[in-house]
Amino acid sequence: MPIINRIADLTDEIATWRRDFHENPELLFDVHRTAGIVADKLKAFGCDEVVTGIAQTGVVGVIKGRTNASGKVIGLRADMDALPIEEATDLPYKSKTPGKMHACGHDGHTAMLLGAAKYLAETRNFDGTAIMIFQPAEEGGGGGDAMIKDGLMERFGVQEVYGMHNMPGLPVGHFAIKPGPIMAAADRFSITIEGKGAHAARPHDGIDTILVASHVITALQSVASRNVDPLESVVVSVCSIKSGETFNVIPQTAELLGTVRTLSPAVQDLAEDRIRGIVDGVCAAFGAKASITYWRGYPVTVNDTEKTSFIVDVAKQIAGENAVDTGVQPMMGSEDFSFMLNERPGAYIFVGNGDTAGLHHPAYNFDDEAAPYGVSLWAKVVEAGMPAR
Repeated sequence: MPIINRIADLTDEIATWRRDFHENPELLFDVHRTAGIVADKLKAFGCDEVVTGIAQTGVVGVIKGRTNASGKVIGLRADMDALPIEEATDLPYKSKTPGKMHACGHDGHTAMLLGAAKYLAETRNFDGTAIMIFQPAEEGGGGGDAMIKDGLMERFGVQEVYGMHNMPGLPVGHFAIKPGPIMAAADRFSITIEGKGAHAARPHDGIDTILVASHVITALQSVASRNVDPLESVVVSVCSIKSGETFNVIPQTAELLGTVRTLSPAVQDLAEDRIRGIVDGVCAAFGAKASITYWRGYPVTVNDTEKTSFIVDVAKQIAGENAVDTGVQPMMGSEDFSFMLNERPGAYIFVGNGDTAGLHHPAYNFDDEAAPYGVSLWAKVVEAGMPAR
């Protein structure tokens, strides 16, 4: 079946909610206005329970089906936070807050899950319980992990969980997904190199940290080219170099900042081990010293094979057989929905956003024409996953 008729009727209302969120972006856990609106709407829709304050500003709405003979509980998750980016659009609803914008479409994700909540609370044509999860702080704050640590899964009895993200470049009305790893783990590192400062005209009196740092950066590229199986995936990027203040002084220290992206725990471990070994070895060869701080961030987002097959079948009912790509390439970006998938089986799917600017771009905008497809998918995941008796 295509877009659900009742959801098509809600399209303008959902767009109005979305544009209000777009106009009023909030960052990380400081999403009090957005969370307040979400909670108020869930109550107005007639959700059986609305809980706020999970992981500070997370909101959960509980919707019970007409029956509960199955005892099944399905969670649907949307992220609410924006990004610290200055918006570069001329939209009539562009961000009112300087330096903040919804450049990743979380305004659309929130509005779509609200639309699904309204529909499901009206119809309740399922046997079980649907949990609407509105999460703060996806953009670097680990809000998904924080909600889990606050007892999300146990408190609401979630048995399986699903997430959705818009995808620029994928046509509106299309979906994309794959079983197994679909988004990368994201780790960070900081390297401080200590050498010996000297006059630039007397380099032999010093240990040049800029030279050492340059060799470290070059050597780190061997992690991907020589240490990791070519059929595996890894990215090691040094993204910041800070050293020296003027043109005629060899600096005493240099600091490098970077990120590591991987699609398996084994490669993640190998990359960290080789980075430490390379940095220590290269610095020692030049007579310098190094200190490394390495942070494990979001884990790999791994789709459960069975749940992926299920949501693919649902997506095909809505978009058609040829509008669901079941072999999309994994992405080396990261997503903290991974924490939820580590706790419960489920799947993460992409919904087409059409020919728009890319995610995290100052000219990005969520396409409201995509919303009915996303909302219909959420509704049918609940109805097909817990069919009415």
